Order: sequence, then C-alpha cells, then structure tokens
Amino acid sequence: MVRILSVSDSVVIGAAPSVIYAHVSNPALMGRWSPENRGATVRSGGEQAYVGMVFDGRNTRGPVSWTTRCTVTAADPGERFAFRVRAIGRRRPVLPGRIATWEYRFERAAGGGTRVTETWIDDRRAWPDVVANTFDKLATRGHTFAEFQRRNIRTTLENLKKAMEAEVS
Repeated sequence: MVRILSVSDSVVIGAAPSVIYAHVSNPALMGRWSPENRGATVRSGGEQAYVGMVFDGRNTRGPVSWTTRCTVTAADPGERFAFRVRAIGRRRPVLPGRIATWEYRFERAAGGGTRVTETWIDDRRAWPDVVANTFDKLATRGHTFAEFQRRNIRTTLENLKKAMEAEVS
C-alpha cells in the first residue's frame, strides 16, 4: 500500500484571522484543542512565534507519552503558522530525524469569519512504505498515520472552533 504523505482539513470559525493565529501560534496553548498534544515549552525565548523558534511539545496517546523538538518554519501573523518536528523521545527529544511538518493557514471566509486549514505532512520520506505502514499500525492501533492524523485534525479544528467562538461571544 502506497503511503499518503499529507492530509488536511478546514473549518470556518467566527473570529478574525489575527485572533485565531495568536492562539494557534502559541505552542503552549495547543494542548487545549489537540487530542494528543498536552502543550509545549518554548526553548528559545520570545512571547510571539517567529521563524526559528524552538519548542518541545508534550504528547500522549493512550498510556504512551513522548516529547518532540520542533522548529517554527513559518510565522506570518493572521496568515500562516508552521513547524517541523525534528526530534522525538520519551522524556526528552533525543532521537533526531525528519518526522513531520504541521501547518495552519488562516483565510478570511466568504460571509465572515476565518477558514482555518490544518495540514500534517509525513516527513519520513526515507522510510520504505512497508516499514512506515507497519510502524504506523503498531503506533496507532491499526491505522496509518494519514488515517490517524485525519481524525486528530478534525478533532483539533472542532475544539478550536468551539474555544474561539466562545471567547469572541
């Protein structure tokens, strides 16, 4: 089976792009919406996201927890936020490698609000498909990462929409 290397989904949220961007681009807040992420610690200082900013994300899936080291690759206020996951480990991100890229785009929606698009890109391009698919099914209890991330993205976007619209009202 050929691997799907990217999945994305979108939702329209009744808030301005700049407001949503300010929340999403703060890695410490992602744990409020994501089904796996539990927040992050910014390692390189600074309150607002900038290209090159480094943070460690804390994640949990069932009984398993891990930490990732991430680097911000795009920080365009109100338009785009992206980061690359470049190391992983149980307590500390000690195993380097190309793991994934996450991207969020913010566009004014027709009729008001903001269309937020979340995209996951599998950066494990050097892995043979059969190895990646076998690993994925073990790590996700029977799914490929593309299938698994599609559900996570939908959950994250729905939770973000509820939180942002509650804050605006």
